[in-house]
Amino acid sequence: MQILRGFHHPQIARACAVTIGNFDGVHRGHQAMLALLNNEARHRGVPSCVLTFEPHPRDYFAALHRKPELAPARVATLRDKLGELRKCGVEQCVILKFDQRLSSQQPEAFIDQVLVRGLGAKYVLVGDDFRFGARRAGDYAMLDSAGSRQGFDVARMNSYEVHGLRVSSSAVREALARGDMAGTAALLGRPYSISGHVVHGRKLGRELGFKTLNLRFSHWKPAASGIFAVTVHGLGEEPLEGVANLGIRPSLDPRDVNGGRVLLETHCLDWPASLGEEGAYGKIIRVELLHKLHDELRYDGLDALKAGIARDVEGARAFFASTHAETRRQTTRDRI
Repeated sequence: MQILRGFHHPQIARACAVTIGNFDGVHRGHQAMLALLNNEARHRGVPSCVLTFEPHPRDYFAALHRKPELAPARVATLRDKLGELRKCGVEQCVILKFDQRLSSQQPEAFIDQVLVRGLGAKYVLVGDDFRFGARRAGDYAMLDSAGSRQGFDVARMNSYEVHGLRVSSSAVREALARGDMAGTAALLGRPYSISGHVVHGRKLGRELGFKTLNLRFSHWKPAASGIFAVTVHGLGEEPLEGVANLGIRPSLDPRDVNGGRVLLETHCLDWPASLGEEGAYGKIIRVELLHKLHDELRYDGLDALKAGIARDVEGARAFFASTHAETRRQTTRDRI
């Protein structure tokens, strides 16, 4: 998938089939839309394209009005969003910086300057609640009318439902906020995961006897937080079971080099000897958050923190033991 920031690049496709949105989480509704987009692109002989925005428009307006509570919790980092778009077969992703200029652009100008001149859109697919332009004045009817005049097709996709529940990024955020990881997986069509490079920390976990893999979550407001049973992918042929803390670490030592950042700290229950003490740094790993054990806790002192981590390790081991036992029971039933 070709990734471009803005559309003033010689590599950009001269024509495309495009859909527009934030695609936070790339959930099952997004996946259905992208499948339709790819089919329409093939039919027209042009590449499929996703037009998305950074920062999220609501992040921009929250900062503009100094009301952080207006910013949505972020389901996925940009890295993970782009990775899921690639898996869905998208051929080109254009990222527009959402700023004062874009937020004040009139809908007609957006159509002309971005969709027609910038992207060469031949087909535009939007959701049933799509609005665009300054003060969200543009709607499907305006887009459809412009398409008839300027030579591009416009289509609208209705909401996608799972067991009667409308699939949306808001629904995913709500499930993550509840700690409902099974419900989140049903909405996403896969376990919820976070990926990135393993970075150095103060190595406090190592001092306490619980070596951790640290990933930075590149947004200040993650949709999920707390302590989770996880699996780690990318450090060997088989996934590694572990326990992870996602959040701001309320018991954090002020000397921590990641102070002030949201961090996913993962302790593998059985560390591969082949990696050695330093073997994971710089590697790209993916951590699947399978089951929430509890919210973040504040501990009074290192001894209390060490005891708390030990309890979390046992909680994760119990979860995986139960999961493996259920898998064996299901296998036995299938054989009967």
